[in-house]
Amino acid sequence: MKIRVVKTGSNAKAVQVVRYQNNKRIVLQHIGSAHTEEALNELTILAAEWIKDYSRQYSIFPDENPNKLLHLNHSTFIGVKYHFFYKQIRAIQEKMNLNDLPVLLNDLVSIRIFEPASKLRSLELLEQFFGISHNRKTYYKIAPDCINLKQTVEQKIVDFAKNHYSFNFDILFYDVTTLYFETFEEDDLRKNGFSKDNKSQQPQILIGLMVSKDGFPISYEIFSGNTFEGHTIIPIIKNFIERNKVKDFTVVADAAMISTENVKQLTQNNINYIVGARLGNISTTLLETIDKTIERVDGKSIRIKTDSGYLICSYSSVRYRKDKYEMEKQIEKAKLVIANPSKSKKVKFIQTKGQEIEINNILIEKTQKLLGIKGYYTNLEASIIDNKTVIERYHELYKIEQAFRISKNDLQTRPIFHFKEEPIKLHILICFMALVVSKHIELKTGFSIRRFIDESKKIVDGEILNHINQKIVTVNARPTQKMREFLAKLEIPH
Repeated sequence: MKIRVVKTGSNAKAVQVVRYQNNKRIVLQHIGSAHTEEALNELTILAAEWIKDYSRQYSIFPDENPNKLLHLNHSTFIGVKYHFFYKQIRAIQEKMNLNDLPVLLNDLVSIRIFEPASKLRSLELLEQFFGISHNRKTYYKIAPDCINLKQTVEQKIVDFAKNHYSFNFDILFYDVTTLYFETFEEDDLRKNGFSKDNKSQQPQILIGLMVSKDGFPISYEIFSGNTFEGHTIIPIIKNFIERNKVKDFTVVADAAMISTENVKQLTQNNINYIVGARLGNISTTLLETIDKTIERVDGKSIRIKTDSGYLICSYSSVRYRKDKYEMEKQIEKAKLVIANPSKSKKVKFIQTKGQEIEINNILIEKTQKLLGIKGYYTNLEASIIDNKTVIERYHELYKIEQAFRISKNDLQTRPIFHFKEEPIKLHILICFMALVVSKHIELKTGFSIRRFIDESKKIVDGEILNHINQKIVTVNARPTQKMREFLAKLEIPH
């Protein structure tokens, strides 16, 4: 096949695609007529494109660039796609060995990161932003099976953490959060309870999450909304240990997780723990011991053996000033309530005697003795871990708070609009997988997932329609310098 240019009766130049057979010329396609050199060049390019499509043979030369078509009069710009972002997320999922899961499940994770929406709306957004088409029937068909993939997903994530974050089960951070529903009807799973979202009138579920010392999500569990958070730690930890055959394990959790029964079960199951201590609830004897023993100097700490393990207490002058300010503010509120009984409300430092209310001086004295002091419980001996390290480990709980923040804000895990148990569980699985990918990006790049998405949105592929052959040509944008830096840290080729 050849491109033929001939003069027409109107002094224009006609561009044709021809081939010769038995010494006869056969016109395969008339491309168009041009009256200027610029138009002739455009028609020649279109003719070359037509030949490539017709013969399915493509040039081996590097100067064959579809970007030239942007300037053709015979092409129309029809839209943009964010193929680049999609390809990078899929590459990360492949590194995590998640690529053998249902494609639709991984695609729902990708769009969850890019633009959170309902599942059916997500199918539309996949088409709109990535050019990925999935049928609604496919979603309804695979959804029940995807719910059962939780343990498979977690195992793949644990294996990835071992290879990329040197995860060895030695320490995990645990905390819970609540996710509320846009309804007021309860069932076996959705229950009213103490809400961390200030939605106490709406049913909720409780999510327990475990992250590594790097802040990388490892495992999660769903509990009914009225479950006391202190009752969640034993089941999820025991299940994780049994599934992974862990021998040496330390869990770090906040003060709500400690109770006599929890300490007993943790000890019986050989689970080491570091948890916060609520010093306001300790006995008078233990309080006096702390008051007399601790040296009120920054960085100083003490270790006292108790029924809940070793109680480690440390002092901070910064914490002292903060505690003192809060105490004095509460005392002023208490005095105001006593002076105006008609405006009585719940205030810390007041007590009732008969029909009278008065300042609780005993509680004030107890509070004064604890100003600047923070407590932690552990069952680990000082020979294994010193006080300073226990305190440092506990303070790393902020990493799990960061994970919850990403989940609730960037991935919009809440509120939940599903009303049946299976869709709820699938929703949480998708959000967990999206959290894992997002956190990996943050840990490797040092930037937030929001910054990564914003940078990705700068890399837009244009789509143009060639009217001659009705072919849609994608003009690929190049990664920005910042994105190239991100990809280098993520070790993703581009």
